[in-house]
Amino acid sequence: MNLAVVDKIAKAVLYEGYMLYPYRPSSVKNQQRWNFGVLCPPSYSKSQDGSEASVMQTECLVEGGALTALEIRVRFLQLLERSVGELTKTATELLPGEIPGFRPVANLQVNGRVYHAWQEAVEREVVLPACHLEALVDNATVHAFAFPAEKQFAPLPEEGEVAGMLIREGSDIFGEVQVTATRPDNRIFKLSVRIRNTTPFTVTTNTRRADALLSSLASTHTVLSVQDGMFVSLLAPPEEVGELATSCNNVGTWPVLVGEEGQCDTLLSSPIILYDYPQIAPESAGDLFDGTEIDEILSLRIMTLTDAEKLEMSQSDERARQMLERTETMPVEQLMKLHGVLRDVRRRNEKVP
Repeated sequence: MNLAVVDKIAKAVLYEGYMLYPYRPSSVKNQQRWNFGVLCPPSYSKSQDGSEASVMQTECLVEGGALTALEIRVRFLQLLERSVGELTKTATELLPGEIPGFRPVANLQVNGRVYHAWQEAVEREVVLPACHLEALVDNATVHAFAFPAEKQFAPLPEEGEVAGMLIREGSDIFGEVQVTATRPDNRIFKLSVRIRNTTPFTVTTNTRRADALLSSLASTHTVLSVQDGMFVSLLAPPEEVGELATSCNNVGTWPVLVGEEGQCDTLLSSPIILYDYPQIAPESAGDLFDGTEIDEILSLRIMTLTDAEKLEMSQSDERARQMLERTETMPVEQLMKLHGVLRDVRRRNEKVP
């Protein structure tokens, strides 16, 4: 397995839709984020009649035997609510030993920079213990995981005094990964991986999707790898296992082969539909986070933003700031590489007329 290749693709999936052009909190497209691979608490999913999922399922085929070993990693983003607090009293009004109080505001200007309320994300990974596929046959294993609530405070100083506060707050996340396998014939295993959000969450008539997202898994995807075995492509399965491949029931995700062309030891099960052996274009200078991103067009559009729009973009989110800086300092030679590239996207196993 080429971890570098796999991690690049997985990272792109993780942050797909993190922030969309024009990359500003005030833009309409960024008012509803986190639209890929979201697993909500079951109570919220039920309140939405199942339109918001709480379970994701990957099913795939593995060719192997008694020594075939399996490793599974589940990755997702846990959301943090970033709020901005304005000092309720000036430093001169505070009594000796009094702790400054803050009231939430939509944004606050400190030292010429505007701080916005926003949702950020931290990467989470759940690594299951390695096991042999033979041991999973008709014997499900369940791996529970949890990430505790956290609250962080970051003072915003101005002229040597605290003028405001950034508060980052995350909720408890609970979930489980259930792994089962069957052996429909002597050389083929059918593997099932179910990821379930089990977080307790109280739903009221005033509950918003944004509230439920703080107890959700976002951009959830699964990386599976085997030793002494090989995954079967579900996009182009061998004829003799075509019926078995069709029977695989994938819910909210789709597994494809990843790595170097021809390798069959690693699958990426992604909420975004991909082909086998997806690749990041070598001309791409970095993540643009936009769905079906076209690097040249997005880069040119970023360059045409007004100074005020670029300022809001840079002050809203650290990843957006890095993207703006990377685009504005892009050499002309790099930009030209994005233009006019042609590739043969047909797979060797496809029949070309």
